[in-house]
Amino acid sequence: MLLLLAGVIATAGVIGDSTATVIGAMIVAPLMTPILGIVLAIVLGDRGNLLRSIGLVLAGAGAVIALAWLMGHLVAVPVLEATNTQVSARVSPRLIDLVAALATGAVGAFALCRSAISDTLPGVAIAISLVPPLAVVGLTLESGATDQASGALLLFATNVAAILVSGIVVMAIHGVHTTGAAAVGLNRRNAVLVVAALIVVVALPLAATTKAVGQRTLDEQRVDQVAADWASADGWDVLSVTTQHDGVIAVKAVGEGSGPSPQVLRARLDAAGLGGVDVRVELIPEIRHE
Repeated sequence: MLLLLAGVIATAGVIGDSTATVIGAMIVAPLMTPILGIVLAIVLGDRGNLLRSIGLVLAGAGAVIALAWLMGHLVAVPVLEATNTQVSARVSPRLIDLVAALATGAVGAFALCRSAISDTLPGVAIAISLVPPLAVVGLTLESGATDQASGALLLFATNVAAILVSGIVVMAIHGVHTTGAAAVGLNRRNAVLVVAALIVVVALPLAATTKAVGQRTLDEQRVDQVAADWASADGWDVLSVTTQHDGVIAVKAVGEGSGPSPQVLRARLDAAGLGGVDVRVELIPEIRHE
């Protein structure tokens, strides 16, 4: 029930583009508990609880995605990256997201091992992004943007994998596997190898996204420098240089008169080594009335 309510809150927060509402959903969502249950089951070698925890995580994730997909039908405008900051923040995960998730998972495992610091769990819930990416998956699927849905799903998988890895390490350091009677029937080594393989699998697309985002930022900076000189030669000013959802860099300039020639900008970009960068120019005439 808490997870479904958290799914409603997260989906409403994404639709309304409200960061505060999304944070509220993070605190309410109980999805961190079964993920740490997977960690504990692996460390203890408890096959029964491992399967139960995995089932809870998969069923919970599927329920939130389905709920968000249904709520997406109530929205007249598609919820997409180009028009919603909550979506754009979760469809292009990078390696830095994996680093943050590793640290957050370690804190959660510490809180599970030591009751004295269990009051940090609300902070862990805010730091780790579990339910909001699932809400984005459902909404973007309903909007027909499967590429954005896959990006948000990758962010969720990254966070889960990071929690598993850091949680296993922390609990092993605490000697959790030596306390109590371990259940029979689970090979700890194989389970740990599967988790390690999972972290490698999610790290590969994260590295590719990180490289693409870095290259995009570099191209924007270089285009901005060339466009500023190009516009100022005719007394115009560049308002913004941003990358659109189709990968084209949009240059907006404002000024009086007919404006600078886009062909001249293309020639300057080619001369600056930016021949492979597609640019869309928007010239906004400025008319002054005294």
